[in-house]
Amino acid sequence: MGFAVIGMGVQGAKRRATIGDQPCVTVDPVAPGANYASISDVPLDRYDAVFLCTPDSVKSELVDYLVGHGKHVLIEKPFSLEPDRYASLAELGALTGATIYVAYNHRFEPHIATLKDVLDEGRLGEIYTVSLSYGNGTAELVRTSAWRDTGIGVIADLGSHLLDMVDFWWGLEGRSIDFMDARAIENRAFDQATFRLSGAPVAYLETTMLSWRNDFHCHIRGSEGSAHISSLCKWGPSSLTLRGRVRPSGRPDETTTTLVRADPTWAAEYEHFTGLIAAGDPGNLATSREIARILAAVAPA
Repeated sequence: MGFAVIGMGVQGAKRRATIGDQPCVTVDPVAPGANYASISDVPLDRYDAVFLCTPDSVKSELVDYLVGHGKHVLIEKPFSLEPDRYASLAELGALTGATIYVAYNHRFEPHIATLKDVLDEGRLGEIYTVSLSYGNGTAELVRTSAWRDTGIGVIADLGSHLLDMVDFWWGLEGRSIDFMDARAIENRAFDQATFRLSGAPVAYLETTMLSWRNDFHCHIRGSEGSAHISSLCKWGPSSLTLRGRVRPSGRPDETTTTLVRADPTWAAEYEHFTGLIAAGDPGNLATSREIARILAAVAPA
């Protein structure tokens, strides 16, 4: 299989490294060393699948071109379209045989995947409370970017990851943001936001670009116990603590698993994407449609 990476910024460089020795061309109008300036310049027989790592404003047009030519495409999140465009794009993919996959690599974090199994098995009982927070210190980098400090800012950038986690664990259909405290402190767009996601279970989510040490925290409490994740592998160490409830009260039974390892998500997502292609799977546009619907409802008019 031949690959193309469009957009050789930070994400594009990571995707190119993950492809390794497989045939691959790189496309970028300004990055030094890119093989081509435009994907339209690349002969169609040079590639079968594409990693699309461009600014959001050009994604839709590029995806139409790629899927129209039967090319499988992994799109860096988020991927927001007009609501009726998701159905028409899915129909085009079905016609040309293209897999369309929007990347949310945190699904492949070991502890997040393990927690999915814990929840599916019902080990925590009825879920009472969900709290997720995701922070980094990128405010200045975003502010000086040519395109990133726009729209709803950190809510789309990091909040879309948290929405995808909720989708992974419980689903997003019918949910909405019913409370939001969002602020633009150092940037033009929001760089700090706390919001509540309706549905069952209700989830309280915090995102920030003002965390000078990158961090991720998850607290899920249920009728039979609780689960707690601290940090991601890329920032390490990353820990998952599972607690079993003791009645009527008391110190719970507790196990903690701590990982110190390189970020495994890029390679895992590459394997997932190529596996979808091999299986003829259409991809995950339905999840992106739900995330885009939720985000669009809180975007400034």
